[in-house]
Order: sequence, then C-alpha cells, then structure tokens
Amino acid sequence: MGNQTGWPGAVAWWALAGILGGGFCVGPARPNLAAGAECRSAEQNSAKAVARGLEPIRRSPDGRHFVLAQSGKRFLAWGFNYDHDEAGRLLEDYWQTEWDRVVEDFQQMKQLGANLVRVHLQVGRFLDGPHRPNKASLEQLARLVQLAEQTGLYLDITGLGCYHKKEVPGWYDQLPEPHRWRVQGLFWEAVARTCARSPAVFCYDLMNEPVLPAPGKKETDWLLGEFGGKYFVQRISLDLAGRKPEQVARAWVDNLVDAIRKHDKEHLITVGEIPWATVFPGARSLFHTKEVGDRLDFVSVHFYPEKGQVQKALKALAVYQVGKPLVIEEMFPLRCSLEELDAFVEGSRELADGWIGFFWGKMPAEYAHQKENPFQAALMRSWLEYFQSKSAKMARP
Repeated sequence: MGNQTGWPGAVAWWALAGILGGGFCVGPARPNLAAGAECRSAEQNSAKAVARGLEPIRRSPDGRHFVLAQSGKRFLAWGFNYDHDEAGRLLEDYWQTEWDRVVEDFQQMKQLGANLVRVHLQVGRFLDGPHRPNKASLEQLARLVQLAEQTGLYLDITGLGCYHKKEVPGWYDQLPEPHRWRVQGLFWEAVARTCARSPAVFCYDLMNEPVLPAPGKKETDWLLGEFGGKYFVQRISLDLAGRKPEQVARAWVDNLVDAIRKHDKEHLITVGEIPWATVFPGARSLFHTKEVGDRLDFVSVHFYPEKGQVQKALKALAVYQVGKPLVIEEMFPLRCSLEELDAFVEGSRELADGWIGFFWGKMPAEYAHQKENPFQAALMRSWLEYFQSKSAKMARP
C-alpha cells in the first residue's frame, strides 16, 4: 500500500506490551566466545546441528512453501517471539549477565513444542558508531546461534530495532536518509557474517513493521507509535521528496538485501508487516508488490484478530498470498478469545506456512501459582497450554 503512515490511532497489538508489563566465529578476527576458549569452527557447528535434525530451510521448487534442504520435506514454523520478559526487559538487557536463564528459556520453548524462536536486535546494541559494529553483541549473537543449534530450534532474526528510544544513539538519529541506510547495511553485514554458516538460522527479518511517510509530508521522527515505553514501528524515510513510495521501499530493500548477500547467499529474508488489509480491505502489501519485493523470500505479517471478526481477519490474510510462503509472525488472543484465535489458526492452515506467538520466560505451571496480575497470569497460562497442545498438529504439514 502506497500511503503507509502508521496504524490508525493506537496500534491494537501494542497493547500486548501493556498487558504483559510492558564455537561460532564472528567476522575475520574470529574472536573468542568466552575468555581463554577457542572459537569452534562454523563447519563443526553446522554438521552437529544437521545431525540433530536442523537441516537448512529453503523455499520449495515452486516458491510457495518452505522445505528442508536435504530431505525436501515441507517445513511449517510453529514458534514464539522471545523479545522481552514480563518486566519489559529486552533479551539484550540480560543475555550477557543471565545466560543460564536464556538457556533455560530455550529449553522450555522446545519443551512446549516450538520449532522456531523470533529474536529482536537493536541498532544501539550492535553498533558503536557509524563504522564500528559492537564486538561483544556479535559474540553473544553467535552464542545464541549455537544455543539454537544445541536446542534444535530455528531462529527468526529480526534486526534494526529501536524499541527503547533512550538507547537509540544520537548520532544514528541525526543521520540523513542515505547515511542512515548505509549504517543499516553495516548492521546487517555484521549480523549475516556472524550467522551465515548456521543451519539454525531460519531467516533475517529486515525490520519490524517499517512504514513510509505520506506523499508530500515531511516527518521529523524516525519512530512512531510509542506504547508502554517501547517503539515497535519506525519509518525508513522522513520525506519521499517527490519519489514514489515504491521507489523508496525498493531502494531500501535492495540496500539491505545486498548487505546480507555479501556474506550469506542462502538464508531467507523477509520484512515483518502491519496487516493493512484489516483496516483497508483488499489493500496489498507495498513490500510484496512486484515493484518492491521480488528479493524478499516470503511474507511475514502480524495478526491479532478482533472479537467476533475471525472471518474478517482470514479474508485480510488471504490478501497476502502472493505466490510465496506466508508466515503469521505475530499472533495472540489479545482482542479475541482463545477459541477465536484457534478458529483463526485453523482457518489459516490452507494459507500460511508458519505461526509465531509469544513466550516470556515462564511455563504454564508457574503462572498457575502467580498471585500478582491474576488476569495476566491466567491469559498466559491458557495461551501456553493451548500452544503446547496444538504443537504436534501444527508443526507438520
């Protein structure tokens, strides 16, 4: 859709944050992952991951589904967004100091039946300047990739986050568009170089919910839609300056895909999108038009069905069938019952190739004994029990 200015009013699913409180070698220098330890070779890691059943994931020959690279079997994603904990802390806030917790969380997500985890990386944590990636964060990312291999989980790596506005570097916000895009390319080069050889990487999501300014309007802030202290939507341009939205979107996608492909020729690439078709019936995705999205491997869209409007959500979802795999990259019974969400999931099985919900570091039994925020606890317990009970069915074609 050409006039992407942000979700009308408050983005419905931003309320979700309010309910819930808010040896892999890196680059040519091959830094250690721990003091005094040698970095294991990427080839060894990949071989061990494949031995545990983590075949690389590719598109099917007809381009419409996901398949395992060696066996050719169809792959359906069934997983969790693992973006922050119940206190609102992002993964990057604690993965250096509470690594044992991260390991336990991955094991628990696997126990619940997930085969995929979506993680979110912020610009301010991965770049120390316009020309300098952050070595410590890249090493920790490599460690996370190893953990995914060891646990048998694929990773949806979503980048360029600016969720905590206070952590967005001042130098980054002050860059004009061409220089900002160049820095974004550096971010993705560093991430792709770190992750390229691992079969545990499912995809790179270029940015969570990017939008464009309206034609003829000059914006002043790259971020919009603050909710619960976080910013989930950001602009890729402040001023179209006479350009067509499709031209700007295509140039931005090409810039980032080129950056990734310098180091990683194989892993899938996508963009996480707001489902405009739920508000503007029939509206097509700007990022997956022929003019813009031919270099994106699949469609990722975020759906939170409204109460009594499951069929409307399914009709909107069908708009995003463009001959590529389709992943519902975010979903949750936020504004509908769990039964209605299940009806949406079941109704989307002929359309989608993946469904990704949310996990914040607690198992269902822990929520059963939680006395604070009883509504939140009951909601999360029922959601996770549903996810686990559905896993065997949803993880197979």
